[in-house]
Amino acid sequence: MAMYESDHTKFMREWMEKHPEQRAEQQKGRALWWDKPQRVDDQERLAAAKVPVKPYYYDSNH
Repeated sequence: MAMYESDHTKFMREWMEKHPEQRAEQQKGRALWWDKPQRVDDQERLAAAKVPVKPYYYDSNH
């Protein structure tokens, strides 16, 4: 059974095959936005600061 692949995915796969020099640029961009070191104490502090969300946000009776 063939898996679906979008036109955009096909285009990007072909484009990266034709322009292998862009792989380093792609990784640099990913590191800029996504690949950040995580600290456990920051995660715990953020989890403790969460405010519970109402079941229905616009209902003023709850």
